[in-house]
Amino acid sequence: MESPLALYRRYRPETFADVIGQDHVTAPLRAALANNRVNHAYLFSGPRGCGKTTSARILARALNCEAAPVADPCGECDSCRDLARGGPGSIDVIEIDAASHGGVDDARDLREKAFFAPVKSRYKVYIIDEAHMVTTQGFNALLKLVEEPPPHLRFIFATTEPDKVLPTIRSRTHHYPFRLIPPRLLSGYLADLCEREGVTLEPAALPLIVRAGGGSARDTLSVLDQLLGGAGDDGVTHALATGLLGYTPDSLLDDVVDAFAVSDGAAAFGVVDRVIETGQDPRRFTEDLLRRLRDLVIVAAVPDAPATGLIDVSHEQGERLVAQAARFGAAELSRAADIVANGLTEMRGATAPRLLLELICARVLLPSADHPADGVAARLDRLEKRVSITGGAPSAPAAPATPAQAAPTPAHPVRPVPEAAAPAAPAAPAPEPPAAQAPSTAPAEPDAAGTTDAGGSGWPATPAPVTPSAPEATPAAQAPAAPAQSPAPAPAPEPAPPAGGLTLVEVRRLWPDVVEATKLRRRLAWMHLTQNCQVVGLEGQTLVLGFSNSGARDSFVNAGCDEILRQAAIDVVGVDWRIDAIVDPGASPGETPPPPRPASPEPAAAPAPPADREAEPPPAWADAPADDAPAAPPAAPPSAAEPAADRPRDGQPDPSGIAAARGAIATTRAAGAGAPVADSRAEIDAEAHPDDPDVESSGLVGAELLERELGARVIEEIPHQ
Repeated sequence: MESPLALYRRYRPETFADVIGQDHVTAPLRAALANNRVNHAYLFSGPRGCGKTTSARILARALNCEAAPVADPCGECDSCRDLARGGPGSIDVIEIDAASHGGVDDARDLREKAFFAPVKSRYKVYIIDEAHMVTTQGFNALLKLVEEPPPHLRFIFATTEPDKVLPTIRSRTHHYPFRLIPPRLLSGYLADLCEREGVTLEPAALPLIVRAGGGSARDTLSVLDQLLGGAGDDGVTHALATGLLGYTPDSLLDDVVDAFAVSDGAAAFGVVDRVIETGQDPRRFTEDLLRRLRDLVIVAAVPDAPATGLIDVSHEQGERLVAQAARFGAAELSRAADIVANGLTEMRGATAPRLLLELICARVLLPSADHPADGVAARLDRLEKRVSITGGAPSAPAAPATPAQAAPTPAHPVRPVPEAAAPAAPAAPAPEPPAAQAPSTAPAEPDAAGTTDAGGSGWPATPAPVTPSAPEATPAAQAPAAPAQSPAPAPAPEPAPPAGGLTLVEVRRLWPDVVEATKLRRRLAWMHLTQNCQVVGLEGQTLVLGFSNSGARDSFVNAGCDEILRQAAIDVVGVDWRIDAIVDPGASPGETPPPPRPASPEPAAAPAPPADREAEPPPAWADAPADDAPAAPPAAPPSAAEPAADRPRDGQPDPSGIAAARGAIATTRAAGAGAPVADSRAEIDAEAHPDDPDVESSGLVGAELLERELGARVIEEIPHQ
């Protein structure tokens, strides 16, 4: 029983249309044949097995076809059948192997026979393969014949090294450079060929065959022929291709990459031991590892590289590469690839390849071993960012004081007022306390110096923050003779601080830096974060992101962008968050809401002037009488039995603070004018209720409110940016 021919012989192209991957050569040749503009000598150059000799035979068939001039041979005439695949050949088409017939004597013999006319064809065609092996004397012997051949003679030189062909010969030929076949095109050709052969080919094995062929059609078909010969009932599988071709199993590459990702030295050196124990070549393992790192670098830069064909891998392996690339940074992958590449160069010719492989793994596991400056700069950048948030000026407000801290503090020294000094500028009302703090219940009393302070210090100051206490007492309870009050309830336990000591406000302030860090890792994640989502909340170790629709959320999660965001947050903020993506229809794409601010129905009172300006004489408008300002009718303060709706709401002025400020103003004006101090207005103001209907319906804000309440006149307003 005769064995079948090799695949590269059974499927050798017979027309230029069957040649794959060489359109830049076949198209001009077909045009020249169809237009009868064929040159007398051609030079085909390129890598081995890419179609040089096959194209030379097709060109010879087309030249001698009885239907010439045609772009492709007809395949029916005697010349076409003789030169067809498996045909007997033609006496007028002579193939010479220059590797064994490249001397000067062979060139002289060819020159003598070339002048004889063809036997039965139109042209006598000489195909000189491996033309670079012809000696200089042989080329010189052929030079005159190639330069001025007889009309019936055609030369076709084929070589893998065109630079070694004599320049005078190259200048007299039409040079067509052949190229390696692209992997994607070769993969499709192999899949179609397996269907013709009726053999099952596993998709995961196809990239290994193409890689083994190196872009050469003949070499690739030889590899496939070997696998087809050893295939069983399951056809050509990935395990069969890995074993016969000597490639490293994907399981070993996955294990060592995972070990590099978590800096697990035990796992990495365990993989090296498995490589040696299973009899694999350390050099091949290092080469395969470098190729895997190259794929990860590309996937980190282009997340959809497996889907677009930028890297030739199966679908399952493509998903695995995306997941592995998400665990590294771009700098880490580039550094690891550089170390492995340099180690592979040192491993060539080494007597102890295992030792070099272990040293490569040790360098990869040691952070910033080859570039200490870059590593230190990255750490300093991270530390500086953390210190600016938590160790520098805190942006979050101070924690509320405990009941022990809310006790009256010792009185501050009273600032003396000289007798001859000009009257002091009117003091502004004390800033209102935060919403979570109860207003002070004790009314302010003017001291001997004419200044008033709610804390009894003789100096206007902001009241200390206190915890929520019982409602205000009745006027009788506010008298100095009865300072005792009902004990305040124990404050509720404060919520635990967020992860890393950061508040939601600080997270939103750092959010642009985190989003920019994801752009360096995966552009798809950056696009989602800038266009489809916003920060919704921070719950312990969980960062909640709100997406405008469910499609954007599913795309973000399914593409592994949450892991990219987690790694970016670790690099920028130094906190390992768990990312929780939810659907929030109110989310504004590309925007992050500003930090929440306490709402207030009316503008807060003007802050107190600086201490260094209190002794300055008041302007002329400050001496204007305040009698024209209508006084609010007195109202009884709320009792403990009143509902919460009747009590002072958040953002309204503190009655004791207003009383203290007005009393100080009245005292200062009276001292400046030399008139006795009238306490009637201070008593009336102290009894004013914050829920006075006139106040609620006045509608005065800003300058008008200051003019009515303080008798002030605004000279200039300086906006704060």
